[in-house]
Order: sequence, then structure tokens, then C-alpha cells
Amino acid sequence: MSGSEYTFKVVQVSLPEPSKLVVMCDKRKRQCVCLRQVYKSCLDGLLPSYQAFYRVCSRLTKHQSTLLSGQDKQLLVALAGMDISVPHVAVVSLAVCCRALKLCKVPAAVLHAFDDIRLQPASQVVLGLPEHILAPHAQPSPNPVQLQMTTPFPVTLPECALPADFNKQHGLLAKPYKHLVHRAVLEQHMGEFKSFSTNPFQLNRKGIAHGSRTWQNSEKQVYLFLGYCHHYQQVSQPTLQLFLSSPLIAQYVSFHIAAGHSQLYIRNFLSCARCVLRWWQSKPGGNHPSFVEGLEWLQTLGLQVADQLPRPSKDPKGLADAGKWMSAPRLVHLIHGAELQSQDQMQQQGVTVETSRDMHDAALAAMTFSHLPPVRLSCIRSLVVPAYTGPCLHPDCKEPSCEGNRLSITSESPLLMHIQLPHHKNARKWGKAVIEFDVPSDLAQLLHTYLGAPRKALLEHHLLIGDTCPYVFMDMHGRGFVAAAVLTLYWQKWLVSRGGVPMNPSMCRQVFVDERQSNSATAGPSNQGAAMVMGHSVKQWDKWYDMQYHPRLAQNAVDGMQSWRAAMLQSHPPAAPDLTLSSALHCGHVLVSDSEESRYQSCCSDSDIDIDLD
Repeated sequence: MSGSEYTFKVVQVSLPEPSKLVVMCDKRKRQCVCLRQVYKSCLDGLLPSYQAFYRVCSRLTKHQSTLLSGQDKQLLVALAGMDISVPHVAVVSLAVCCRALKLCKVPAAVLHAFDDIRLQPASQVVLGLPEHILAPHAQPSPNPVQLQMTTPFPVTLPECALPADFNKQHGLLAKPYKHLVHRAVLEQHMGEFKSFSTNPFQLNRKGIAHGSRTWQNSEKQVYLFLGYCHHYQQVSQPTLQLFLSSPLIAQYVSFHIAAGHSQLYIRNFLSCARCVLRWWQSKPGGNHPSFVEGLEWLQTLGLQVADQLPRPSKDPKGLADAGKWMSAPRLVHLIHGAELQSQDQMQQQGVTVETSRDMHDAALAAMTFSHLPPVRLSCIRSLVVPAYTGPCLHPDCKEPSCEGNRLSITSESPLLMHIQLPHHKNARKWGKAVIEFDVPSDLAQLLHTYLGAPRKALLEHHLLIGDTCPYVFMDMHGRGFVAAAVLTLYWQKWLVSRGGVPMNPSMCRQVFVDERQSNSATAGPSNQGAAMVMGHSVKQWDKWYDMQYHPRLAQNAVDGMQSWRAAMLQSHPPAAPDLTLSSALHCGHVLVSDSEESRYQSCCSDSDIDIDLD
């Protein structure tokens, strides 16, 4: 049968029950296979596997669909037995389809049928799947059980000792458990939870949508909890329904306490658990009173964890003794020496991969500390080169004209470079205010030299299948530092190689604030302006970054008291008051005898008695 764009025909395949495929062929003779949604006997007890297969195909195609309309849509609906409301057909290669089927553990007969089609001589065989099958997250999932939390709620945390097989990498994303992530029910739950958390307008959700970074943290917490349940609690198929078990949550918190994890780590999990409960609340049957009690129970648990596990106080001396701190002068000298050495090597040895990597590392270190107030590492990682002309690479950006976090060249002679950072941690709180500034001349010269022949040499050395890196800084494989942990390890390794200590690069912010707030601070930028470049405020310096804030203020106050005392001693004291008792009676008497005690008490007001008692 011929439509306006495609030709359709029905093909019988050998399955446990005779089934049919609709073969679509476009005008360029490329075949498309439209799989019927229903295999009657095959689907008995296996529907989750097929749903997982459809989701894998949807993810691989990145939700890109080809619109069918008019006669094409009518023929496809009639031949494939689809719902008449099906509007789209997505396309994925049949080879990838076979791999997805294997991952989802569908019956072997289905795999053989697809292998037969794939081996037929054809220029390009692709698989067409109806969109309403590929996007099950948009439809409410069935609730096989009554939604409610396990009651009664634990009134105290159980005792927990670390098991003998304790492994820090117990989450489902660890290699031994990655296969569990692709289970159909778990994938469905995670897809629905992600949509609930990240949709810009989700009116049954309290609060604003999660950004990409927040969602990644939530996803990590979910997989860690489910991995714990699978590995230590023998849960064979972990799903988000485990968050409805308050005893499991209590045991997991005790597990973290026994492992010595910080209260911030535990509270992040409890915050994620509250988000999961609100998602369950939004589902049909989620109005059980236990959800309200569960949210209150989690909030109480978080408050008590924060009270009983206070954040340990840190000071520069203790961190230096532990080999995790460098003073500001030492760090500036180290980075300056790396800059000079990279430039000298470039002049003596020319542009090689080694000298280019050294200049890259020096430029990265100079951007992190020394020339600028320490910019957030997320801004440095996402900084794109001036030659990049593509769309904004920030995952949460919806502005069509946004250029992203960009390094640009304003003028070649004299050399002027500019940095604009529309995407930073507090961009939403600041009303999308952009952090932007001109680059200092020394740093601009270093960056301009690196962005020339040295960076080109690195790209040619690390070229990945014709792809190139749009970011200013790249790892040892020529890729951008997309993950924060990669940049941290890279920086620490470089710092140790230069004679420093394995200090976290984010600690540079504390080093800078410690120097700026100290009593011996040198002349430099204003605190308010430096805090603006760092992406926060001076108040946050005192609260989070200034580790000497309380002891320094206390010592300054004690030292100031000595000059105050000396001033008091040098001043002329006022004339001493005449303490001679007046003959005039106050309240009718001055001297109180035993006989007059009751009269004296009657003269005192109730407030006077209270003051005496206090």
C-alpha cells in the first residue's frame, strides 16, 4: 500500500504466536520496520521488559521523531493496529534495536526475528516505533499496591556496625550493580521522578524545578540508597518503592553514621527522600495520611542529625598539618613559577604535546587562583573558546540568544580579553545577572598564547573521531572537564607535581578569603567586588569561607580591650559621689529593724523582688 511518503506492507514473523510487522519504505528505498505493540502470549509477565526496550530505543534516538500525517498515518494505524491518536514514528537502527532487546531480556524468539530482518539485504534498515509506546513516562504508571509508608515509624535509630564486606562503592551505578539500573520498573520510576522534579511547570510539585546539577545529585542519592538495599538488605529488584519503608531509611542513616559520613551528606539524602515521597504523593492513591507523617518524620530526623553530628570546625593550621592547605603567598608563587616555566619551554623546545600541556596547565592554574578572585570551578569548566559559534552548552539554558560562559577577544592590538558568565550558581537568585569582567593583561597574554598553536596541537593529538572540544580547558583525553571530580583529580595531581600538596581546587576560595580577612591582609580588591566575581556575597565569606572568623574576632576584641583599659586609666575620674547617708527617709525609713521588716516589704514592688531574686 502506498501513502504520500511511504510504502507499507505487512510481514509475518516467527514468534511463539504468529505476529506481524509493518514494513515501511520511503521514497529513497530505506526500509523502516514498525513493530506492533502487542505480542499476546509473549507479553504475559514480560510487559516490563518490553517497556524497558521501548525506553532504551527512545533514549538512543534522543526523542527525535518523524511526523506522519494524512494517508501515511491512516495506513500505519490500520495495518499495525495502533491507537488512532498515534501522531509520530521514531527511528532507530535495527542493530541498536537488537542490542536494546538483549539488554532488556526479551524472549529469544523476538531476537531471532529481528536478526532475520537485520540480515536481509537492504541499503538501510531502521526500526519505527510509535511515540505513545516510546514515551511511557508521559502516561501515569499503574500502582500495583496501595501507596502508603511503612508504619509505625521508628522512634530511634537502630544500632549499626559496618559489615565485614563494607564497600564504599555500593551504589547501583558501581560496576557490579549497573545491570540493575536497566530494570524496567526502576527505569520507569526514575523517568517519572525526573519529569516530576525537572519539569518547569509541575503544579502538583512544591517549589521550583530542579536544575541539571540538582537532579544529578538527587539521582546519585537514589542509586546509593537502592544499592545499599540491594547489597546489604538483600533486595533483589530495588525500586523507588523502597523509599516508602521508614525502617530501611532509618537503617541507612545508621549505616552512614557508622561509616563516619558527615551530617551534610546524610541530610542531602534525607532531602532527596522527601522529594521522592512528594513524587509518590502526586500519584493516584498517594493521598494516604502516612505520607504527611513520613515527611514530618524525615524533617525531624534531618534536624536531629544536624544537631547530633555538628560540622567539624576547620582551621588553616590543622589543614596544613594534614597536608591539605597552602598559604596564599606560596600558592601564588607556585602558579607564577609554572607560568614562567611553560613560556620558557615553549620558546626553547617549540610547540609539542608536552609543552602545550604544560602551558594548558599553567593557564588553568592561573584562572583558578592568582590573577582573578577564585571563580567557581563550574564556570571554569564550562568556559568556551572565542571561536565557538554553536548554541549555549549549559543543559538548563533556554535562551536562544545565550552564548554561554564564554571567553572572548575584544581586541587583538592592544590585546583585550573579556569573560562573561551568565551561568553560575546564584544566577537565579541574582535575577539572571551576568558576572563579567575584562581579563588582566598578564593572564590575557597567557591565555592568548595557549589558545593558538599549543591548543591546536592538543586537539590534533586528542582528536576523537573528527570531534573537537569547544571548551577552553580539557583533560588528558582532549575532552572538557564535564565532571567536577575529573577536574579535582587533575588539579591535585598537577599541584603535587609542582611541589605542592594535594589540595582540592575549591579550597583556593578559602585560601583567598582567609588572606583577605586576616589582620595582615595586603592591599587588593574590595571584598564586595571580589565576592561578586566569586559568585556570592561577603556574608557568605563569614559564614562558609572564613575559617578564622570567630577566633580572629575574639582575639581582636581581647587585644582591643587593653587599649580601652589604658584609655580608661589615663582619663580623669569624675568626683567621687557623697555616700553620707541622708537624714531624709526613703519610703519613710532608712534603717530597717526586725519590727519594721513587714513594713519594708510592703514598700517594695513585685518587680523589685523579682530583680533581687534574679
